[in-house]
Amino acid sequence: MAKHRTGTRKEWLAARLELLEAEKELTRRSDELARRRQELPWVRIDKEYRFETDEGSASLADLFRGRSQLLVYHFMFGPDYKAGCPSCSAIADGFNGFVIHLANHDVMLWAVSRAPLAKLQAYKRRMGWTFPWVSSFGGDFNSDFSVGFTEEQQREGVVEYNYRRESGAAVGRELRGSQEPVAQIAAMTGTDVATYTRERPGLSAFALEDGVVYHTYSAYSRGVDGLWGMYQWLDRAPKGRNETGVWWRRHDEYDKR
Repeated sequence: MAKHRTGTRKEWLAARLELLEAEKELTRRSDELARRRQELPWVRIDKEYRFETDEGSASLADLFRGRSQLLVYHFMFGPDYKAGCPSCSAIADGFNGFVIHLANHDVMLWAVSRAPLAKLQAYKRRMGWTFPWVSSFGGDFNSDFSVGFTEEQQREGVVEYNYRRESGAAVGRELRGSQEPVAQIAAMTGTDVATYTRERPGLSAFALEDGVVYHTYSAYSRGVDGLWGMYQWLDRAPKGRNETGVWWRRHDEYDKR
């Protein structure tokens, strides 16, 4: 066990009060960022997106289910995946608990993936999830919101994700399948790196007003870290994240290691 400095209760309290001021400042800054998110201009969506749900075909407006706000988690589960991304799965493990609270606060939450609906349903049963999950298979929704890419885009180095174009060198490493720890996670989905990284994680928010759908916000990459509930707990544990490589598994796989 790594050694850590020790001290008296008085020393701990003095250090804790100093840290408390920094935590309060971070909270105030977070509140300000939330306000700025809500002040972003809304962009009208005129394109007709279609999705496959457990109840049949649905439009983007249908996903609101009578609410005025919609949150979409872009879950990495491509058509060629054998199982959902384990990182997205760790995030989604928290959805069951708060989706009902969001729905009763005028907000619908859906996960959206490009895999066919039957694959999503089977994986959802395996994971014991009940939150709504929809397939965008065959449509432009994932590409239009920068979370789905083609082999051609990878080959030509024109992948744009998290509001920037990825370098040709980075895309090249993906195609060669030599990028760790991504290669390890890709193997956990039953794919190679190139196939795995044609899907990307993200969060998008929408509003419905007078029958018109508007895009209000999207975040990608570490912009969705706040949704990863286990990290919020680990950041408050004595050793923090204490990571070396990919340590997490799907919740039904830990006893198989």
